[in-house]
Order: sequence, then C-alpha cells, then structure tokens
Amino acid sequence: MLRTLCAPTSAQQVRAFARSPGQLARFGLTLRPPVQVGPVGSPEGVAWRRYPRSGPRPGAPYHERVTTTAPRTPAPAPAPSRVGRLVRWLPLPSEATLRRLAVASLVTQAGIIVTGGAVRLTDSGLGCPDWPHCTQGSLTATPEMGLHGAIEFGNRLLTFVLGAVALAMLVAVIRTFDSDRPRRDLLVPAAFLLGFIPAQAVIGGITVWTDLNPWVVMFHFLVSTVLVGVATVMVRRAQRPMGAVPERVGQPWLQRLGLLTLAATAAVIYLGAVVTGSGPHAGDPDSKRTGLDVAVVTQVHADAVLVLVGLSIGLYFTARALGSPGRSARAAAVLLVVEAAQGVVGFVQYRLELPELLVGLHMLGAALMVVAAVDGWLATRWLPSDRSVPQPAR
Repeated sequence: MLRTLCAPTSAQQVRAFARSPGQLARFGLTLRPPVQVGPVGSPEGVAWRRYPRSGPRPGAPYHERVTTTAPRTPAPAPAPSRVGRLVRWLPLPSEATLRRLAVASLVTQAGIIVTGGAVRLTDSGLGCPDWPHCTQGSLTATPEMGLHGAIEFGNRLLTFVLGAVALAMLVAVIRTFDSDRPRRDLLVPAAFLLGFIPAQAVIGGITVWTDLNPWVVMFHFLVSTVLVGVATVMVRRAQRPMGAVPERVGQPWLQRLGLLTLAATAAVIYLGAVVTGSGPHAGDPDSKRTGLDVAVVTQVHADAVLVLVGLSIGLYFTARALGSPGRSARAAAVLLVVEAAQGVVGFVQYRLELPELLVGLHMLGAALMVVAAVDGWLATRWLPSDRSVPQPAR
C-alpha cells in the first residue's frame, strides 16, 4: 500500500492524493513543493518524502518519484553562424537554385576545355604573347593582333565567367548555413572550384611564358578535367533533398570495380593528352612538341582504351548480376555509350590525319567521358537522391 502511495503514476493521481493531508500523515508522508528536475527548461515534477510515524529523524531515508506535469519546452532556434552572417542579406537559396548553379558550374568547366582546345587548334595559343597583359603595352587585344589575339583574349575573359558562376555557387551554399539545414556536403567542392579558377589562370600564364611547353599545356588540360570531375560530384550532391542523408549501396566488390574503372579513365585521359602533346596541333607553329613517337603513344593510348572498355563492360554486368539497387547498371551503360562514341571519333580523326573539327569534338568527348566515369563511380557508392533518408531539421 505504501509503495503504491509513494509512486503515483500521473499528475491527476498526485493532485487527488494531495487533497487529503490526513491520509499523508496516516502513512507518515509529507508533501514537498514541486521541484525542478534536470536542466533549465525541463518539465517540473512532484517529489514525495517518507518519514517514520514518530517524525523525521536525522539520516532518515526518502524516496522520490518524478511525474511529468508539463510538456518539454521546444529547443531554441539555432543562432546564425558566423559564416552565414556574411551573406544573410541574400535570400535563402532553394533546392532548385542550388541544382541550377551546380549544373552551370559543370557546363562552364567542361566548356572551357572546348574553348581552350579551339585556341590551340586555331594556332592562337600565343595570340596574346604576354600574361597577365595581352601584350607589353596593352591589357587587352589590339586590332593589330588580328584574329588570333581576339581568340586568345576571348578565352581569357571566359575565366571571369567561370569565376562568377563558382562564386555564386559558393555564396549560395554559405547562405544555407543560416538555415536549419546547411548544405555542408556542397561547401568543399564549391570552394575547391572557386579556389582553382585563379590557379588555372596562373597555369595558363605559365604556358604563355614557356612558349606553350607541351608538358605545361598538358598539365593545364589535366587540371581542367579534375575540375570537371569535382563539378560532377557537386551536381550529384545538389540533387539530394536538403537535409537528406545518402545511403551506401553496400556492395564492396562493385565499389572497387567502379573505382578501378575511374582510375582507368584517368589513365586514358592522361595518355590522350600525351598523344595531343606529341601531335601536330601545338597552339603555335613555332612551339615545340614532346619529341615522343606519335605512333607509339597512340598505340599505348588505344590499348588503355580497350582496358577501360573491358572494365566498363564488367562493371555493367556485375551491377546487373548482383542486382545492385540504384542506378549502377544504368550509369555503367551511359559510360559505355560515351566511350564508344569517343572511340569512333578518335579512330576517324587518326585515319583522317587529325582534322581540327574532329580533334575539337574529341576534346569535348574527353570532358563527357570524365563526367560519365565520375558519375558511374558515384553510382556504385551511393543510392540515388530519391532513395536518401530524410534528416529532421535541427
């Protein structure tokens, strides 16, 4: 009986029992005032103390039981971060805005590869013989420099377009840090792209200072392909709903095969750049080449392509055989289509002795192959954005 009285199960029972002080004294109990239990903001409770019939004595045991009498107060809204305060005057970006900016970043990064190839294919690589000025006495191209100067200077101006898009993406991501669902997954790729745009401009200047050294030009191109890959990752992450936690595919063998296919793609891109640096299109008639045998490096490049195609076929059928959830098989199929188209263009341009139009198309195909390879690798690691687990707002 005493245990029942000392352990009320609801606030209503507590109030009913407290209206009968005689019954409390009958069992040697007294009612203490409500006490606050836990940290500030937690619900109040009622505490009972047990005394012997002869009255309280020093060291007498007591028992407490807390019964919730009020709902827990909601947590305060998160304070704006210091990063978010920098751009808090801007409206919060929507998911669609983030996706558009991410796609714009990818398109501009891939586009600069094509325009850079156009500079080289038109022998306009030294159309502006100095950097950062176009000439010793002019920041911009002059009419005396002709079409080559206009092409090279126009390609330099595209750097500001890339910078504006990358800056807008980074600012939009930082703006989300002032909300209850910050996009931390987009911060690193957005900052990476913006940081490497001026670095790429400096590398481009070094190519001019070295009179289009083929190894420097090659490095300039390879950095652009890395930026295309980072932009692809950012696009896929931007497609996730805000606050969603991506799920892993959970098939280690498929993930390893996807990573191996990505590594083979990187090797093919590198060898293709070596072939280009050894071929006739140097960007200027007086620029030197690598000195390597074009036939040999072309054959090595073709062999690497065959290895890549074999890995891509294996990736596709492995994803189908394992019944991999998500889009692993579909992404591998897209990669195979891009590789087939790129292989046809590469073979035809080699047989036709490297016409400028096909070489430019082949460079566009290289950018698309990077996108497809990175997307295929991501598909082996993460489930699609519509399968992501929603995360509650903080």
